[in-house]
Amino acid sequence: MNRIPPLLDHLVLATPDLAATVTDFTRRTGVTPAPGGVHVGLGTRNHLVSLGGRSYLEIIGPDPEQGDPAGPRPFGVDGQTGPRTVTWAISPPDLAAAITAARARGHDPGPAFPMSRRTPDGTLLSWHLTDSDTADPSGLVPFLIDWGTSRHPADSGLPVTPLLDLTATAPDPDRIRPLLAALDTGLSLAEGPVGFSFTVGTPKGSVTFH
Repeated sequence: MNRIPPLLDHLVLATPDLAATVTDFTRRTGVTPAPGGVHVGLGTRNHLVSLGGRSYLEIIGPDPEQGDPAGPRPFGVDGQTGPRTVTWAISPPDLAAAITAARARGHDPGPAFPMSRRTPDGTLLSWHLTDSDTADPSGLVPFLIDWGTSRHPADSGLPVTPLLDLTATAPDPDRIRPLLAALDTGLSLAEGPVGFSFTVGTPKGSVTFH
């Protein structure tokens, strides 16, 4: 059964070793993630794979060409002992309206703030997003993103591994479900340790990541 939540923008796979994780993804799928860009000042960079439509996978890890940032790297990269899907993002049609609606339903995703990075060809991408840490410490509640007038990463000719399934587990799924409902999206939740599982279609068949 296809269980892909509405409004999915991207999944975040954090790793302490970006090069090794990209190599492993390529080995397992037969598809090589494309370089995304550098997050200047945050100490990270990423590689991307389209999941079909306007959704993609972000593989993010430390950038060896940057020094240590002033604060922690995003998405808990510094604390990862191996690659792990840590959170996800949704892209509502109207970011401000979605934040207001969520607050009215009892969930505050936090304010949106601007970010940017340059692609390998020098194109500047700018977007607004809410703080993933504010969403929920489990990472299961998505943060919100609006790409504005920038080209969406999934529209940039990325290699494609179609997303076939996305599920998650939580010790108390009933606590998470109202937060997902407040954002007009759904995630298939079962009881268990906090974590994600997603399956993609590849030249080597279906492959599942956690």
